[in-house]
Amino acid sequence: MSCTIEKILTDAKTLLERLREHDAAAESLVDQSAALHRRVAAMREAGAVLPEQEIESQIDRICEMGAVMRRAVQVDDNQFCKIQEKLAQLELENKELRELLSISSESLQVGKESSVAPEAQTIR
Repeated sequence: MSCTIEKILTDAKTLLERLREHDAAAESLVDQSAALHRRVAAMREAGAVLPEQEIESQIDRICEMGAVMRRAVQVDDNQFCKIQEKLAQLELENKELRELLSISSESLQVGKESSVAPEAQTIR
């Protein structure tokens, strides 16, 4: 599996957008639930009797939507954690590779300096 930091960042941005969408959908569910609650309360005050079946179907529908939203958030949270872990792993690997490159460059520099120094001494 080939992963680049750019791909992980793109995935993280996509995931963030999906989380925002889920958050908006969850707010909508809360609003719908509150509206239903207000409607029931208003009808009770007016003395109207709501059909029990209608109330139950509305409650079931809201519960189903809530369950779907919870599952979607769990999936997105899991994916987000995986992306964060992979990004941290790549950042660590990048740091280690930079350190190795630095050591290698220093070694080459020391090697060049030591090979130039004996030649300079023999010319004199």
